[in-house]
Amino acid sequence: MQTKIPNERKTMNEIDLTQLKNSKKVLVSRILGGYGLQKKLETLGIRIGCKIEKVSSHMMRGPVIIKIGNTRAAIGYGMAKKIMVREKEKV
Repeated sequence: MQTKIPNERKTMNEIDLTQLKNSKKVLVSRILGGYGLQKKLETLGIRIGCKIEKVSSHMMRGPVIIKIGNTRAAIGYGMAKKIMVREKEKV
């Protein structure tokens, strides 16, 4: 039985990482996972408010490759689905 995550509602202009097009730069707005997922992503440098770029993804729910600063990381589809992002505001 799955439990509902209370902050699962999407806000305006917010999508998950799997829906993002390749080579787009975005800000991480929320992480919908629990403590373990947040710590795992934090070790990769993915935190709320950080800038990331989606480099590529594979068909049929394969890994998603992202760029954080000068580092590239491959994360699974399920993990990427729980990372909510929004486009950077133009200054």
